[in-house]
Amino acid sequence: MTIVVVMGVSGSGKTTIAAGLARREGWLLLEGDSFHSPANVAKMKAGTPLTDEDRWPWLRAIAERTDALRAGGKSAVIACSALKRAYRDILIGSRPDAVLVYLRGSKQLIHDRMAARKGHFMPPALLDSQFATLQEPGPDERPIVVDIAGTPDAAVDFVVRQLKDHAT
Repeated sequence: MTIVVVMGVSGSGKTTIAAGLARREGWLLLEGDSFHSPANVAKMKAGTPLTDEDRWPWLRAIAERTDALRAGGKSAVIACSALKRAYRDILIGSRPDAVLVYLRGSKQLIHDRMAARKGHFMPPALLDSQFATLQEPGPDERPIVVDIAGTPDAAVDFVVRQLKDHAT
């Protein structure tokens, strides 16, 4: 059983990479955005960054779902921004079967991708706040760091190879 948390700023490709990994491995996909309250979604649509107080219930809901899957012996991939260490502590904590995947890319690349996507509630105007909030994972978190400049398939291939190395 494995739990993979795919993290990064909005527009870094979390959903795309997480969905590709879930398909490749036959695991469940949890889209972190689907756990947001309607109030959180409305704030983001309006261009208002979320506060920690907005995020705590959202993160706890994801963690509860993760624990239920783990209790059932199911592996899953979670797409979640997890921008701060405190957020990742809720999602990963002391779960020995959890692995962090950090999608890293330049602000310009991510902005361009956000500007090109259609129908997403997160406006490119909030990208600066995402980078301001981001605390890159440290070595003690044992992240798999993925450069997002390549194709999504290349990123998924890289993560699959790294997961095999993580397991040994």
